[in-house]
This record gives sequence, C-alpha cells and structure tokens, in this order.
Amino acid sequence: MDEHATTSPGERPDGAPVPTPPAPAGPPVEPAPDERAPVEASVPAAAPTSPAGAAPGSVPEQPDGNPWRGYVQLPTVGSSAPERVSALRPGAPDAEATAVLPALAPRAASTPGAPAPAGTFPGAGSPPPAPTAVPPTQTAVLPALAAPDAGPTGAPPNDDILRGLGDEPAPSRTRRTLIGVGIAVVALVGAYVGAQWLVSDKIAHGTTVAGVEVGGMTVDDATRALDDALGDRTTEPVAVVAGAKKARIDPRKAGLTFDARATVEPLVSFSLAPSRLWHAMFGGSDVAPVTTVDDAKLEAAVAKVAKSVEVKPRDGGVAFSDGAATSVAPRDGTTLDGGKATTILTDGWLTAHGALELPTTTVRPEVGADAVEAAMVTAGTVTSSPVDLTVGSQKVRLPGDVLAEAATFVPDGSALRLQLDAKTLRADVLARSTKLLTAAKDARFTFVKGRPTIVGGANGTGLDARALASAVTAAAAKESGRAANVPLTTVEPTTTRDDLAKLGVKEKVSEFATVLTNEPVRTKNLEVGASKISGDLLKPGKTFSMVDALSPITSEAGYYKAHMIENGQFVDAVGGGLSQVATTTYNAAFFAGLDIVTHQPHSYWFARYPEGREATIAVGVIDMKFTNDTPYGVVVQSWVGGGKLHVAFWSTKYYTVKSTTSPRSNVVKPSTVHDSSKTCIADPGGEPGFHVSVRRLVSREGSVVKDETNQWTYKPQDRRVCTSGGGDG
Repeated sequence: MDEHATTSPGERPDGAPVPTPPAPAGPPVEPAPDERAPVEASVPAAAPTSPAGAAPGSVPEQPDGNPWRGYVQLPTVGSSAPERVSALRPGAPDAEATAVLPALAPRAASTPGAPAPAGTFPGAGSPPPAPTAVPPTQTAVLPALAAPDAGPTGAPPNDDILRGLGDEPAPSRTRRTLIGVGIAVVALVGAYVGAQWLVSDKIAHGTTVAGVEVGGMTVDDATRALDDALGDRTTEPVAVVAGAKKARIDPRKAGLTFDARATVEPLVSFSLAPSRLWHAMFGGSDVAPVTTVDDAKLEAAVAKVAKSVEVKPRDGGVAFSDGAATSVAPRDGTTLDGGKATTILTDGWLTAHGALELPTTTVRPEVGADAVEAAMVTAGTVTSSPVDLTVGSQKVRLPGDVLAEAATFVPDGSALRLQLDAKTLRADVLARSTKLLTAAKDARFTFVKGRPTIVGGANGTGLDARALASAVTAAAAKESGRAANVPLTTVEPTTTRDDLAKLGVKEKVSEFATVLTNEPVRTKNLEVGASKISGDLLKPGKTFSMVDALSPITSEAGYYKAHMIENGQFVDAVGGGLSQVATTTYNAAFFAGLDIVTHQPHSYWFARYPEGREATIAVGVIDMKFTNDTPYGVVVQSWVGGGKLHVAFWSTKYYTVKSTTSPRSNVVKPSTVHDSSKTCIADPGGEPGFHVSVRRLVSREGSVVKDETNQWTYKPQDRRVCTSGGGDG
C-alpha cells in the first residue's frame, strides 16, 4: 500500500465528501485586475501544478516522483476555477516547501439562478486554469509547514487544514439556555441584595454586647442601651491575678475606654456578607465591645503590675564563712508577659467574670545547681592546705583560713569562677614579710651652698597585687604542688632627676627681703614659714598658694603665738607674723614678672613693707596666689638672715620688670584710742592713712606684655592706750 494516499475529486483526504456550496446568485463578478494576478512562491523544486488533461482533484506528480499529500479547492470570488493550495510534501522533512496559489481566473458567464457548470468549484469538472505569470513584486510567499507524522495506524494523517471552511454550524439551543440562566441569576441576586437592604437598619435579634441585649435596635438605641448598662462597669477597677500577686487596675488610668457607637455601627451597616442575612433570619451572636486604648497609659499600668509581680532569679553561689565554704541554691524568677497581659486586658476588661488572669513567665537563673556543685569542690581544694610563696628574696606562707578570707566565687556565664581579692592578699603578704618593699624617692631641689641642687630620684620596689592574686589563685586550685613565685616590681619615682633637669632652673631671676621686728617669737614663725616654702617647685602653668604652702598653721606644725592683726586690732595668735612671709614672697613673684592671681595689702601700712606692694593672709579668708606663666620651672628659696627675711626665685630669666609707686594722696593723720578691753594690746601707732597706686610694666624681648596698676587705701594707725590693765600700756 502506498505510504502516501491521494484524494479523489470531490473527496477530502479522509474520504469524506466535500460539501458543495450553492451557486452565487446574479451575474458573475469580474475580478479586479489585481485579483487576477497569481500569487507565487519560490521553492527548491518546481512548484506543483496540475498538468493539462489531468483529472480534477488528482495529485500532480513532482519532479522527484513523490506525490503531494493532497490539496483542497477553495472557492474564489469572481472566478470559474478553484484556487489550489498544496499540502505538505512528504519525503523531505528538512526541505523547505512553499505553496503556490494560482491566479484567479474569471468564471464563465452563467444564467442567473442556473447551476454552476461542470468543472467549477465545488463539483468535479474542468481542471483549474493554468497560472499566469506575474511580476515578482506580486508574488506572496507562504512559509512551509513541517511534515506531520503518520497516524497511529500508519495511515497518513488528515492534513486537510482547511476542511470545513465555509460550512454552516449546526443549529443549537445554547444561546436560549444561557439567556434563561442569566435572567434567573439576576433575579436571585436582586432578591438577595433587597433582603440585605431590608435587614440593614436594625441589629439582628439575639445580638448581645458584654451580656447586654441589643437585638432589633437601631444604632442610637443600642448605643444608649450599652452606655446605660455598661457605664458603671467602664469605671470600676479591673481585678487581675498574676502568679501569686493580685492587683486592681483603674481602666481610666490605664487608658481603656468603651466605644458603644463604634461597637454597634458595624452591626447595621449595609453588607453583602451572607452572615449578616443569616443572623437576621436566625438570630445574632455575642459581639465583642470596641475599646479605645491609650497605649502609653496601658503600658504604664501593665508595667506597674509587672513590677509587683517580678521575682528576680537568684544565681547559685558559694560563699566562705569562718574559713568554710557554704552553698547558695539557685532560685527561679518570675516575670509578667507584658504583651499577652496587654491583649488580655484590652479584650476582657468589660466582659470578664471575676479577676483576669495575666500570664507570667518563669525566668531561670544563669548559674544553676551543677555550677554550684562544681564550685563547692573547688572551694574545698582552696582551703585544704597552705600556699607557699616566694616573693622577691623572702618566703611567705598563706594558710587556708587566709585564703578563705580572700576567696570569692563570681558568676562567669553559667559557671562560677574562683577569685581571690588582690588587696587582701597583698596586705597579708606584707604583714607576713619583713621590709619587703622600698619606696621610690622623687627627685627634688634642695639648696647646697646657696644654689638649687637636684637630689633624690631613686627607684623603689613594689608588689603587683593583680599578679599576686593570679599566682595564688592558680596554686590554691591545685591539690598538690601548692606553691608560686611572685617577683617584685620596680617602682619609678613620680619625678625623676631628668625631669627636673629639663626645667631650666639655672639662675636667680628675682629676690626680695623685708626687715625683722624685735619680737623673737615672731621671728621663729618666720623661720618655720621660710623652711616650708624653700625648695618648692612651681612647674610651668602651675599656681602657687601661700596659705597651702604654709599650712597647717598649728602648734603641732611648729608655729608659735605672736602678734597679728585681727578685725583691725592686734591680737596674739598661732602663726602671728606669717604675713611677712606672704609679703616677701609676693614681691619676689612681682619682680619675676609672674602672673599675680590674687593678693590683698594690710589694712595698716607698716614701714618694713613697700607702700602698696605687700600682702596679708588669713586662712580660709585671704590668700596670696601667683601662676608661673613661663616655660621654665621656678624654685623658691627662703631664709632668715642678716636681720631680714629673704625670698629668691630661681629659674631662667624670661621677663624684665619695671615698677613705679605714686606719691601718697588723701593722707589721714593717726589719733589716740583708749581701749578698756582685757585683750587690749598697746600700740604706739604713729603711721598715717593714705592712698597709693603701684604700676608694673612686664616686658618680653623689648615688648611690654603686661601693664598693671594696683591701688590701695591704708587706714591711719592710731595710738592705742589700754585703760584696764591689759597690754603693756
């Protein structure tokens, strides 16, 4: 049997008859010129056409001898010959093949209403006319179709791809059925929507809110009913229970407000939800009340409850008492679940029957029983026997009770770590050794043959407390070999000899002296004061305080009672005469060009001091201060000799100072005062009161950098006569 079947005239490739359409009515239509033009497509082989004399519908042979699988005839407008479309070419699945559409030939004229002549489409008859050549510009190319596979029986598949073109569909009732169904659906939807509308203005019967019946009511009626029924409940404290704790929460302070209208409005609004119609027909249900929440207030209220509920977990531990270790059992803690508690309060504060139960969470301690058990074993080892230390060149033994006194166990994650107190161990080692450490000696200035000389600056030895604790801890944790070596450390002085050498203290930059009085005890105070300030170093940028340098001004510090001015009168007091140290030092700073921070002259002028250029002191009241504003160190030198108190400053010359004092003005002569008090001290007086000003010009490399004027008014020094036996008359 041929692999490729051919079709007979008037048949489809599957053997079915080709339907014959009715003949067109009226005269034949002449095709337009362009309609008569053939449509061609070039192919690798010669385009298939029906040879002359071939029977209509027969399959033309191809140059290679293979027949075309079939063709169909298409009715054409204004043509007596059929259009022929070739089917797929078999035998060459990879070859390109394109179909040729023959030109449209005009039909033969026929009588209106007469049947189509034999050989015209769609019946059998004359073969289609041969195509007429046309210019290439009028040729259309149709892409080839891949050859279809054979059918399951091996027969060629039905490749009449245009079968049924132009056939009339069979009559059907589908349209009428669909229209009927549509009308029914529209009617049902309309009825459903109407029913929903009818029930939308009132709440479904049987509906309750927090136990209050609102079924069948309008929004306004239901709102009033809920406000009336629940009004008291919205202000009553809400009882809560959390763990073993009980509390009451004021809903107003907690920011909880019942909104009755917001609760009922959704129950009457129009809706297409089936549940709405169901509830209207068969009854509503209980509806949760709507609560307006102030988040900040509610959070604060819950936090207050949480604070009362909270029980912090206790870590397990080990402690030492009287040299023995005792264990502390771990304990769980409790905390309020704030998030869930907030939700429970918001949802149930109006509907709860009894106290609301707020959830709590158990908090486990980080250090549990296993860690305690392990630490107890370590504690027993620590106190089991002494630890022998070699510290420097000395041997020190620390017994178990000393170790227990210093030992603690501290949490370290989920474990307990042994820790020995460093300060306690250091004190114990020093107490059990002999002169183990030596102190470092700071370098300082002293005066040798009248010149500043650097002395001291020696290193000392020290004991690093942390290194000691680490070594002892490691040894104490061992059951045997409980010994450790702890080397001493070198302690450098705070001020080294090199530090002082860099300060540039090489020459005397200023000196001043004031004469002594004829009071030996007062002179002793000056000697003590001079010894206290001599050798003092004032580094660049530092400030010198006269009161601080001389203090404490007490008998224990070597001072004596002597005459001094207090509240305008002469009295005997410890440290009397130290204002002369202040005055002399002030002038040394004045002529060194240093910044004077504060000073105050005496209320009376004494001839042993320069007018307007002197200073007094009173502990806690008046001080004399100056600042070293040079880049060099300043060393103070002071001594008593030659009937004078001397103060000199040693440094590197930095400033040049010139001073002028104005003539006296507003002079007031002294008078005589009679004093009958028992504390009266006679004073010959004699110095007048007056006003004076002192100007200081400080220069640096020829330029004035400070121009200062100080003014002061002295009171007259009246003659004081004691009239009740006091003083020396």
